[in-house]
Amino acid sequence: MSMKILIVDDEKEIRKMLKRHYTFKGFHVETANNGVHALEILDSQRIDIVISDIMMPEMDGIELLRNIRSQYPMIRPIMITGYVTLQNAMAAMRLQAETCIFKPLEDLSELDDAVHLAGNRLKNWQEKFRILKGMKKIPEK
Repeated sequence: MSMKILIVDDEKEIRKMLKRHYTFKGFHVETANNGVHALEILDSQRIDIVISDIMMPEMDGIELLRNIRSQYPMIRPIMITGYVTLQNAMAAMRLQAETCIFKPLEDLSELDDAVHLAGNRLKNWQEKFRILKGMKKIPEK
């Protein structure tokens, strides 16, 4: 089963470029143009990794990240931004984003590394839950 990535960015060209890139790498890719649209997708299908811009209309990436952390704890969020501020980076860190990558995305190696690490972390958790499901319940004393 291939991992599913949701790319959230208000810039159409970035969405198209990242979708093409990660589809070529074997991922199933969905896109959304803002946080509101992203939450609709998250409500309707399983997503493993979210790559989200921070500065977007309607619902920004920090608010989306806050929603992901409270409603979808297994999703691994990666933030990207062209509006580089300490406040944005600190907010992403406080809300436990995997990382925050700065635009422009001329070289995708940093993002690829982040996606690879996020995928490995998710697989690790999934394996732990699979093992736990197979364990016998210990009777309480």
